[in-house]
Amino acid sequence: MQQHFSLAECDVVGFDLDHTLCRYQLPQSARLIYDSFAQYLVTEKGYDEDLLTLSPDNLDFCCKGLVLDIEEGNFLKLAEDGTVLRASHGTKSMTFEEILEIYGRKEWKHFNTVSGMVSRTAKYYLYDNYFDLPGALLCARVVDSLDQHDGQKKYDFWKDMVAAIQHNYKISAFKEDCGTYFPEVKNHPDKYLRRCPESVKKWLKQLKNAGKILLLITSSHSDYCRLLCEHVLGNDFEEYFDILITNALKPGFFSHTPNQRPFRTLENDEEQEALLSLDKPGWYSQGNATQLYDLLKKMTGKLDPKVVYFGDSMHSDIFPAHHYSNWETVFILEELLGDQGTVPAKAESEPLEKKGKYEGDQLKVPYFVSKQWGSFFMDRLPGLENAEETLVHTWSCKCISTYSTIAIPSLEAIAVVRYIRNKQHGKLLGGVILTKMFLTDLACYTSPYQLTVTLELQCIPVDYEVVMKMCSIYHFALVNFIDTHT
Repeated sequence: MQQHFSLAECDVVGFDLDHTLCRYQLPQSARLIYDSFAQYLVTEKGYDEDLLTLSPDNLDFCCKGLVLDIEEGNFLKLAEDGTVLRASHGTKSMTFEEILEIYGRKEWKHFNTVSGMVSRTAKYYLYDNYFDLPGALLCARVVDSLDQHDGQKKYDFWKDMVAAIQHNYKISAFKEDCGTYFPEVKNHPDKYLRRCPESVKKWLKQLKNAGKILLLITSSHSDYCRLLCEHVLGNDFEEYFDILITNALKPGFFSHTPNQRPFRTLENDEEQEALLSLDKPGWYSQGNATQLYDLLKKMTGKLDPKVVYFGDSMHSDIFPAHHYSNWETVFILEELLGDQGTVPAKAESEPLEKKGKYEGDQLKVPYFVSKQWGSFFMDRLPGLENAEETLVHTWSCKCISTYSTIAIPSLEAIAVVRYIRNKQHGKLLGGVILTKMFLTDLACYTSPYQLTVTLELQCIPVDYEVVMKMCSIYHFALVNFIDTHT
């Protein structure tokens, strides 16, 4: 892993949309996604109506990084070496003895496949983002229901779950008001979407004014993308970006060839004929990273322009951008906030530096810390909880260290600091360097309460727990934000 990352040295800055630029009211959106799938299973596939009843406590089951063993109906939390740290059958936590009987102390049988490509197959499903997690809870409750009524030992519900996802999220669903999800978001966007803070919008403009090429690459279709962007960024959202790519079908966008996944133009949100090449900036559908990079070479006049991509999904964003395209990657990981994570009851539009911490009523974010599953980053080896030195990194934590350049809890983590700097000193901040110091040197920079991040003359206190979690991921401490244009 490199010692330094400089945003100033990047020619191109790309962003995912959902849960990156567009952040959601998590408790409300989680319930909506759950209801959308559950209603389909009950009304169209004949599943038990009890699935429609959901309490807030049920959301504690949701935790990023879980893998569903589809045939067994088991959810697994994996260590970095592929052994099972925790497991549940349906929603019910398995004992150490049950884990040992089924999985032993050895590497999980599909670990080589899932870890090698951060993939999903017909045998297992990786839950790694906030859109997926309500589906994990629903699948777990389906297993509970099938056990109660049928006493099943092998499970065949997955095809019905896929049908529920396709029914609600298919390309035509937004236009046709099909399913539950899109009609509800269209009718009540403020209930589910958080407006982009002014600090982030100003940062995007500063990047563009500094000569950066800005990309938006999302798997959402163009009509839903337009709804989101108009609501969170404003009606002028297209002015923030040089190139917009919707229905990108990530991770395939990064791995497929031009022949497999050509770009298409759009007309009234309908995809047109395939393009042989990508010749100019604009708004496109589908496509591939190879032809996009060829266009970026032309736009920058460089043979090897440097690209950084911000995203929230290891499966769809971070791994493929790193592995196939060799881009720098910034992982948006709200779990870095831990149990301090809250969201405002009303959409947040003012920059954080104006209001300090969120004011007014607080809603606990449902999956930052799961009592059932424990830390996203580390856990103790099962059966050895009372022994010393049993704390190990999770596989999810290892993925972050391996495939992301840096991880931050939100775009504000960079944008707010930059905005303060600009406001205090009247300068355009051209870039940020994050200097990674060895963990053994961390004591030189920390107090028992906080780590001070130095930005030239301005000292900004950063939450100590966030920094320590970063250390557990990277074995480094993020010490300095340095203005590269002094």
